Amino acid sequence: MRLLFVADARSATTHSWLRGWVESGHEVHLVSTFPAEAPPGLASFHVLPAAFGGMAGRPAAARRGGWMARLRPLLLRVRHLLGPLVLFPSQKQFRHLVDSLRPDLVHALRIPFEGMLACVTPPEIPFLVSIWGNDLTLHAHGSPLMAVFTRRVLRRADALLADAQRDLRLAVSWGLRSGVPTLEVPGAGGIRLEELETGFRSAVLPEELPPVPLVVNPRGHRPGSLRQDVFFRAIPRVLQKMPETLFVCPPLQGDAQAESWVSSLGIQASTRLWPQLTQMQLWTLMQRAQVFVSPSVHDGTPNSLLEAMACGCLPVVGNIESLREWVVDGENGLLVDASDEQALADAIVRGLNDTALRARAAEKNAALIAERADYARNMQRVFELYQTIVQRR
Repeated sequence: MRLLFVADARSATTHSWLRGWVESGHEVHLVSTFPAEAPPGLASFHVLPAAFGGMAGRPAAARRGGWMARLRPLLLRVRHLLGPLVLFPSQKQFRHLVDSLRPDLVHALRIPFEGMLACVTPPEIPFLVSIWGNDLTLHAHGSPLMAVFTRRVLRRADALLADAQRDLRLAVSWGLRSGVPTLEVPGAGGIRLEELETGFRSAVLPEELPPVPLVVNPRGHRPGSLRQDVFFRAIPRVLQKMPETLFVCPPLQGDAQAESWVSSLGIQASTRLWPQLTQMQLWTLMQRAQVFVSPSVHDGTPNSLLEAMACGCLPVVGNIESLREWVVDGENGLLVDASDEQALADAIVRGLNDTALRARAAEKNAALIAERADYARNMQRVFELYQTIVQRR
């Protein structure tokens, strides 16, 4: 098939999704809403900045922090208020691109703002959209215009993919038409289990880690979605009970806000702000760690959560509906109020001390990942959905 994707080309999730189609021999085209390097194997690559995406810069610049890091919440608010209004020039360019490429289908890998850009796909070409994380629980509520454009995308969609059953249910109230095919599948397609079993052994971490209790939080900054401030404030409380614990946080190296938290809390000796890791390095880190932390208040199914579960690392995550689809409190992980630093600290301490819980959770999570998050199996399901949609047209 000739496939046109609209996505953030900086994202590892996007790279994972595209890789399967390139390796399968399909003709893959990509429109990126942010400046980025072209992923390998594409038939064509185009950058159409959407909703001020052109101001973001490349990932390395975005992670340097400074004043940009401190303005993240304000910038998100501006995108919510004004982003939909500035889409029209990019939509016109996108329409011309679709007319020239004539793909078999268009798939936007997120509603804001990729789906909002691509919903002008001509009606004779199938248009699919994915929901990632907080598209409906956070961004759709960001402003009246965000709500209008979210409904417009879902009314146009010929199929919907989501990484949580919650979002498939919510999409109906946001305008998804009756009878439109839906599919629950991880945003990155899932975990390549064969690579997980073999690849991590050759990965070298940025520094050698001592044999101490290890906690990993690889979620970075996600304004409105994660309470990373609560996570950092929980660290001194954990250290009061387990002073040897080490906290590793990729990709926050050089991030001004994270460095400020670490300095003001006096936790420099127990905290490592690491750079962006390769996939193999992240898996190696998770297999070395005892506890994975994601202080989510809005989320779907984070790929890092699935990776931690596959690596045998105990999840300590926010007690929200989408994460309860994967984690049962006290059985295969721990659910906490992500706005309560003491509750988060207590859960981390419990996860580090309770070896029986970690062993039980690792066994259950390995089976769960094999059943629901195997990359090859999930991408076959998506391929069948693509075929169905194309044949209908």
